Amino acid sequence: MALKEIMAISGYSGLYKYVSQGRNGIIVESMTDGKRTHVPASAKVSALSDISIFTMDAEKPLREVLDSIKQKENGGPTISHKSSNDELKSFFLSVVPDYDSDRVYVSDIKKIVTWYNQLQAVNLLDFSEEVEEETEKVDELKEEGQKEVEEKAKPAAKKPAAKKKTSVTDKKASSAKAKSATVKNAAPKRKTSTNKKSG
Repeated sequence: MALKEIMAISGYSGLYKYVSQGRNGIIVESMTDGKRTHVPASAKVSALSDISIFTMDAEKPLREVLDSIKQKENGGPTISHKSSNDELKSFFLSVVPDYDSDRVYVSDIKKIVTWYNQLQAVNLLDFSEEVEEETEKVDELKEEGQKEVEEKAKPAAKKPAAKKKTSVTDKKASSAKAKSATVKNAAPKRKTSTNKKSG
């Protein structure tokens, strides 16, 4: 099961997986006891794949944090969320050395270790498929970007010269000139009469 299918719901303890769309909300199933619950549409629901942890430079996806805990614990369970605040902070610092302690609270650390232990208990800590999907997406974006660059680099095709359009005014003027010329040519020449004197 991918992290995008596992949800954390504000006000609800533990993790849940999506089951179906319900009336004015969704139906989810607890990953702890398998019980199904109706969650109203007003509840804040977050897929684990959308959660990140603040670091001093940027944000680290939750998947990477969980994977770091897995490596540290050799795939086994980790520290309890009931441990003291100092123990939790010290543990998290060993897993994410550059985490932003001003924006990542002890309550956040408690949630993360709880989620880890829940996922570890049901053997859902293998994120290799998600890494492959992310890599494929990155490769696709790179290919699209390369195609755009190549398209822009191609010389623009020369457009054939547009034929000069004769406007209605020009047509009228030409027609008037032609009529004028026709009238001039058609006008009869004036004859000069010669009166003969009678003898």
